[in-house]
Amino acid sequence: MRPTISNKIIYIFSICFIVINALLITYQFYWLTLLPIAVLLIGLTFFQLDKVLLIIAFFTPLSINLGDTDFGLALSLPTEPLLAGVLFLFFLKIIYERKYDFAIIKHPISLAIIFSIFWNVLTSITSQLPVVSIKFIIARLWFIVPFYFFGVLFFKKYANIKRFLVFFLIPLCAVVLYTIVNHAAYGFNHESAHWVMDPFFNDHTSYGALLAMMFPLIIVLYKKKYSNTIKFLVLLATIILIAGIVLSYTRAAWLSLVVALGVFLIYYFKINFKFLFIFGAIFLTLILAFKSDILMKLERNRQDSSNNMAEHIQSISNINSDASNLERINRWQSAFRMFYERPFVGFGPGTYMFLYAPYQHSTEKTIISTNAGTLGNAHSEYIGPLAEQGVFGTLAYIVIIFFVYYRGSLLYYSISDKDNKKLILAVLLGFTTYVVHGFINNFLDTDKAAVPFWAFVAIITAMDIYHKKELAVQE
Repeated sequence: MRPTISNKIIYIFSICFIVINALLITYQFYWLTLLPIAVLLIGLTFFQLDKVLLIIAFFTPLSINLGDTDFGLALSLPTEPLLAGVLFLFFLKIIYERKYDFAIIKHPISLAIIFSIFWNVLTSITSQLPVVSIKFIIARLWFIVPFYFFGVLFFKKYANIKRFLVFFLIPLCAVVLYTIVNHAAYGFNHESAHWVMDPFFNDHTSYGALLAMMFPLIIVLYKKKYSNTIKFLVLLATIILIAGIVLSYTRAAWLSLVVALGVFLIYYFKINFKFLFIFGAIFLTLILAFKSDILMKLERNRQDSSNNMAEHIQSISNINSDASNLERINRWQSAFRMFYERPFVGFGPGTYMFLYAPYQHSTEKTIISTNAGTLGNAHSEYIGPLAEQGVFGTLAYIVIIFFVYYRGSLLYYSISDKDNKKLILAVLLGFTTYVVHGFINNFLDTDKAAVPFWAFVAIITAMDIYHKKELAVQE
């Protein structure tokens, strides 16, 4: 059979690519090798966006952060360029088709997210550094739009939820194994635990946060009807994640899982939320009443971070000499001072790290303090927005969290199917770990945390909208 003209063109381009790429490799230029993959991804982006979401999920644990690029953005490859592409094409799709499921838009979780985006845009207008704020909003949108507003449609198909989890967990387990092997070379000591996950994670805190987020989702992949091979693989993944969490030396991750266990017990034993509210109010009252005694007790704790697990856990409450804890307090105090100065609109989204230096007090600085704006943000998803977007910035985030729990809880108690209940509970528990982690760290400006976070929110919304209407496609 003689080749057609189109086949001849493909052959010519293939031969030219091989020859040119071979020449470039001899001069140690390797980037052209990625061209076929890039072409494939671009093609999928145009014609099969759902496949691209799974590809992004797969590469998120494996992505590598480039630091600041020529455009002033810290990009993670290959995920963030793909997310930007999905964002752009999703908007084009909406404009071209002139339709989107209004049930998603009017859902309370969506309305809370839309208000948060609106407030980000508004405070970028009044920002002290408008260019920084605009870049921040663009980066935030390419997380929220693909994995929430398109993600809800994606998770309308029930099978896509488990596909997402499998595509995410397999490479995550590979990263954990890589980290454990690296860590073993240094005797699993505490110091090396901070960086042995490089280049996939910048430090152990974001690594531990992601492991904690995904750990409750393992239970979704286990079913009695599955073969022994699949059960073994799920068990193996569980062991790998447990080892990763323990060896991460991330105290916040450990604490978040303890809280998630408490949330699990609340749902499992169907504890009345009114009782929890009353108990919480009493607990808060006691803390305020005895805050002086509590502070004195905390100040007596001089246990620093340690290789010993028990001592490392004890160091969580050390606000006297632990540099990590003290630096967080320094950042929070600076954020509060910025908030007091501009309580309603803040200094602008994404600006904290560039502007907080003058708001530090010399008595609160630590050996790891900096004035250069190079060592991270306010270390809190709740306090950081106060400085950057004012009181409504933090309230918007809290309202999103509230509606996720509210709608998720209604959904959990209203359905009888055990597998769906297990799925909803697992998502809420994974979500809980980041809600807790957000008090002392902020990673939603990174793909590692933002992708699963917004995916979890989208799963709850999709189940709430489509499951009750029995529109989800079961496979």
